[in-house]
Amino acid sequence: MERGGKRSRSVAICGGGPAGLYAAISLKLRDPDCAITVFERNRPDDTFGWGVVLSEETLENLAANDSVSAAAIRDHFAYWDDIAVVRGDSRIVSTGHGFCGIGRQRLLTILQQRALELGVEMDFESEVEDVASMMREYDLVIAADGVNSRVRERFAEVFRPEIEMRANKFVWLGTHQKFDDAFTFIFEETEHGWVWAHAYQFDDDTATFIVECSEATWDAFGFGAMDREQSVATCEAIFTDHLGGHALISNAKHLRGGGWLSFPRVLCERWHHENLVLLGDAAATAHFSIGSGTKLAMESAIALADLLQDEPDLECAFATYEEERRVEVLKLQSAARNSCEWFEEVERYLKLEPMQFAYSLLTRSQRISHENLRLRDARWLGEAEGWFHRQAGSNATRAPMFAPFQLRGMHLANRVVVSPMAQYKAVNGCPTDWHFAHYAERAKGGAGLVYTEMTCVSPEGRITPGCPGLYAPEHEAAWKRLTDFVHAETGAKICAQLGHSGPKGSTQLGWEEMDAPLAEGNWPLLSASAVPWSDRNQVPKPMDRADMDMVRDQFVAAVQMAERAGFDMIELHMAHGYLLSSFITPLTNCRDDEYGGSLENRMRFPLEVFAAVRAVWPESKPISVRISANDWVGEEGVTPEEAVAIAAMLQEAGVDICDVSAGQTSTRADPVYGRMFQTPFSDRIRNETGMATMAVGNIYEPDHVNSILLAGRADLVCLARPHLSDPYWTLHAAAELDDRSVAWPDPYLAGRDQLYRLAEKERLAAEEFKA
Repeated sequence: MERGGKRSRSVAICGGGPAGLYAAISLKLRDPDCAITVFERNRPDDTFGWGVVLSEETLENLAANDSVSAAAIRDHFAYWDDIAVVRGDSRIVSTGHGFCGIGRQRLLTILQQRALELGVEMDFESEVEDVASMMREYDLVIAADGVNSRVRERFAEVFRPEIEMRANKFVWLGTHQKFDDAFTFIFEETEHGWVWAHAYQFDDDTATFIVECSEATWDAFGFGAMDREQSVATCEAIFTDHLGGHALISNAKHLRGGGWLSFPRVLCERWHHENLVLLGDAAATAHFSIGSGTKLAMESAIALADLLQDEPDLECAFATYEEERRVEVLKLQSAARNSCEWFEEVERYLKLEPMQFAYSLLTRSQRISHENLRLRDARWLGEAEGWFHRQAGSNATRAPMFAPFQLRGMHLANRVVVSPMAQYKAVNGCPTDWHFAHYAERAKGGAGLVYTEMTCVSPEGRITPGCPGLYAPEHEAAWKRLTDFVHAETGAKICAQLGHSGPKGSTQLGWEEMDAPLAEGNWPLLSASAVPWSDRNQVPKPMDRADMDMVRDQFVAAVQMAERAGFDMIELHMAHGYLLSSFITPLTNCRDDEYGGSLENRMRFPLEVFAAVRAVWPESKPISVRISANDWVGEEGVTPEEAVAIAAMLQEAGVDICDVSAGQTSTRADPVYGRMFQTPFSDRIRNETGMATMAVGNIYEPDHVNSILLAGRADLVCLARPHLSDPYWTLHAAAELDDRSVAWPDPYLAGRDQLYRLAEKERLAAEEFKA
């Protein structure tokens, strides 16, 4: 057919779910003459799900694309604003979340009727056996045949799908019990472990009720050996107190094992092949716990239809579609992975207090931030902030970052930490006026705790010629000048991070060539084993017992200097491939004596150093240890699981807090970067060992700090680069949050007042703009 000088396409759509039907509708709206056939393996009224959740934003997108079907969908929506978290006798409710639910069968019926109105042909109970023949018969083939796509499987070598089966088991059920006041999460402890439900209303009479648990709990119940009726009856018994006498219902007659599933995370490397393109779950999936799979599919259908209308060449249209939608898919999959992993690890969090547990659940995907929660429900967030401060011994209702914290006899005014940042400005190990100005300025900036950069325990233990030390009287005097100023003029406490460079020593300054050996004047290196940092770096000497005694004593001497210099806290650097780290990670510890092999052996020397240091450091002052919780090289190196064991050993030895970093232990590392990307390691250690932790790594907004703290993912939060660009980061964050209780230096009070006035004007202007 010709239309406007352009021939209308013939289109085959494999799959009659929301993705396929909405693609058909969208294509027909743009080209009424195109011939579209939807092939669906099931009957029109078959459905194997219950409710579908869409956001108000998605509804607006659907209305802009097709007002007719959007109006019909809206007419059948169940709306709710609240999220309820139920655990034991506790029920925590937060409002302002704005969800909409509709029955999957109702949604399919609406889309089927709309497609028929527009002239789409639908061929039900039709299995697509030969997609290659279909590609020859039709101009365009859209594979929207779901998570178990046969089309994707047929061309797997082209699409190269990555399919990852997630750990938990779940079953999709329904009930006539009412959950019309809130999207409800219910957590029940059973004799076989924790089981939980995601429940929400999608019409006047029916609610979705997804039951989920770990595979270990699923095995302990014997769900795998149960038939559908037995499985449903067992779930009813678990949640009987929440069902009000109503039954649970299954419509998964086609599934074995009572309908229990493991969620497959799907992402294809390529989404198109010749005249074939993937859509919806066939191309990428998003975990049901964020309820966005249907949203993703329908919005992708709109984008594909737009591009096919604008671009006559299929290859160009497909390439642009894939490029644009992949970004959105990856964003959503990242949030979905965070949410999925939270539920996979939920038993780690179930010991949290109800308020903190609920906050952790609400912010699990990182799509909802601290201040976003304030916009949704300021009253509830205020209660949560008040709870957090009461736990910290404060009666304030303020952002969590401004809660006090106590470590032994050291009292911090707030939870913000200026993280160690190498300056490379020392002369023969002695800090200079640069260091005084740098650290003094940041101490005036409002943070509760300020760290020095790694301060080396010997000349040979320096990373570069510009690194400071604590091994000579002039070093002690220079550091004391700084600590005296910090204590006299600010409310901050100051920590000396002590370390030995090991195999990464004798290298160039940071702004020269990082981790590269000096052009001349290199000094000899020590390490756990004769493993160089790179092919260019010198091979270090494997330490013998005499070397260990010497280095241990150097740490002790440096700690004694740190005490005389007036530091409030010390940290031992056992991370990033430096000397103590070289013993811990198997990537650089190849020893076959009592200091190599098992983790207990690899930790032996670092723990010897800590014990010697603790013996001379005042009992009232805390000691931290920084570790690399992930070597980012798979099972060959330290893994997050092993990091928990490392932290537990440190805790047992008497370490007060674990500074949880990652990587920088091998040139083979392949880290996964992102916002707050190392916080999960702190989270895991804190909530599996009970040890206090510090979170680090790409944390740069007050929202990040507050959400990490209130969710219980760390006790202190370290920021590095933000403090390089803004020494007054904490004071500026307080102004942004309209918190007027932070202490400013007296000479700066006029600047404080102006900052608050300007911040207030910006807030008023923003409110007027919204109005």
